[in-house]
Amino acid sequence: MKQIYKYIVMFIFLGVAPVVNYAQQFTDTLRVEAFITPEGDTIPQSWLPTVEVSAKQTNYWRKYWKDWTRLRNAVYVTYPYAKSASKVISEVNAQLANVKDENKRKQIIKSREKELKKEFADKVTNLSVYQGKVLMKLINRETGNNCYNLIKEFKGGLSAGVWQAVAFVFGSSLKQQYDPSGDDQELEKIVKEVQKLYGYRG
Repeated sequence: MKQIYKYIVMFIFLGVAPVVNYAQQFTDTLRVEAFITPEGDTIPQSWLPTVEVSAKQTNYWRKYWKDWTRLRNAVYVTYPYAKSASKVISEVNAQLANVKDENKRKQIIKSREKELKKEFADKVTNLSVYQGKVLMKLINRETGNNCYNLIKEFKGGLSAGVWQAVAFVFGSSLKQQYDPSGDDQELEKIVKEVQKLYGYRG
């Protein structure tokens, strides 16, 4: 029995030895592209085929991107107006700081109001209701005060009440607050995008 195993083992070695010897004499060469790093090292490089991935957009994401695009367009249109309003309000407050006479205060406010109407009346009246809502949010962001309080401060409580009623008819409110960490997170991201793009200071 041992003799049989001996012959089997010998047969295997005799059969495999030529194959091993042949493999040692003839080796295949695979072409591998290389990339030389700036430091002079050579590393293997290969190219993967382009893969296209597509999927059907759900109703949720279709609505999300539609709303986001609408908001982004509104911010790009209205943010310059909010910046201008903030600048004018700061200037008016500086002018009124030491003015105690009520008539003089009204005269200053009326003068700046005429300037604003001349420069922005046509542009602002062409805004959509939605853009108007976004503008009120942005004015609150830039001035730190909501539109109701701003109108009340400069034009009186009666005017503020009238315009609040108008805003209510259009489904809005002059008293809405800007909440960058809450409901207005997306709006805040877009504002920062606009600031970076056009060089506005934060």
